[in-house]
Amino acid sequence: MKYVEVGGARVSAVGLGTWQFGSGEWGYGSTYATETAPKIVRRSLEVGVTLFDSAEAYGFGRSERILGQALGDRRPDAFVATKLLPLIPIDPIVSSRARGSLRRLGVDAVDLYQVHWHNPLFPLRATMTAMGALQRSGAVRHVGVSNFSLAQWQEAEEALGGPVLSNQVKYSLIDRGPERELVPYAEEHDRMIIAYSPLSQGLLSGRYGPDKLPGGMRSATPAFLPDNVRLLIPVLDVLREVASAHDATCSQVALAWLIRRPNVVVIPGASSVEQAEANAAAADLDLTDEEDAALTAASDAYRPVRGMAAVPALARVRAERFAGRVRRAFDGMGR
Repeated sequence: MKYVEVGGARVSAVGLGTWQFGSGEWGYGSTYATETAPKIVRRSLEVGVTLFDSAEAYGFGRSERILGQALGDRRPDAFVATKLLPLIPIDPIVSSRARGSLRRLGVDAVDLYQVHWHNPLFPLRATMTAMGALQRSGAVRHVGVSNFSLAQWQEAEEALGGPVLSNQVKYSLIDRGPERELVPYAEEHDRMIIAYSPLSQGLLSGRYGPDKLPGGMRSATPAFLPDNVRLLIPVLDVLREVASAHDATCSQVALAWLIRRPNVVVIPGASSVEQAEANAAAADLDLTDEEDAALTAASDAYRPVRGMAAVPALARVRAERFAGRVRRAFDGMGR
């Protein structure tokens, strides 16, 4: 396992995201949270993973409970991160929500407490003042943010009066916005980028194609529109070529490409113990400069339909899904 040392913290380059632990929308089945998720946590620790990321918003706190129970007496071996739901992010509410997270996690202190997103309705200074008080009390070791622009990150640091260790953002081989400002800032100032959705919700795994798409919430997102998946084929071709050269998987190559970036760590989720093991093994995959360049070039050429331009296609997909549900309901009534 490769480790990254930033701002006084040392974490595994490949961590574990736990959004799916307490949330039913992933469709992992009824026993996933009670049986599979704890096994994933324990096995991840065994293979060297130390970074575990949760949030009070994940399953309304259920993810934190599952993670805390699964860590058990291995808590000292983990770097535990969670996130504040910033609905009214001012003291004493911030303090109360933090104590709730600590209680659900079963810990006296959390290693990294992050503001889940910027709430423009409340002054950031008030939020960071409350976060600073938690840090001084020892309940929080490091303060972080999530989904912040560079200007917001810098404002948060000024308001805190000290380093905001990390910014957790969507970042993958095909979602490269953080490279413009956030990654350079992290490298220059001894900060960290935590990449969520590093496999673009499985799109970079190579399992899907225009005629083989996932169900559930992913099927109604722009990235999984059939036309966009078709445009991704050249990227997947390069991923498969590099994976074949290393006896690896597309997912492992995509993760290895990300953690070659300075001060970047990844937090993929896992639907099984085997997937968690494979994700962790990506930290030991050494890509060549030529392979890195080929993947980057393929990514540069990828031009998916996004934003408002994707709305008509998304509406069509959702209408087709609704019509399908209606047909199935009527078919069931006729039996």
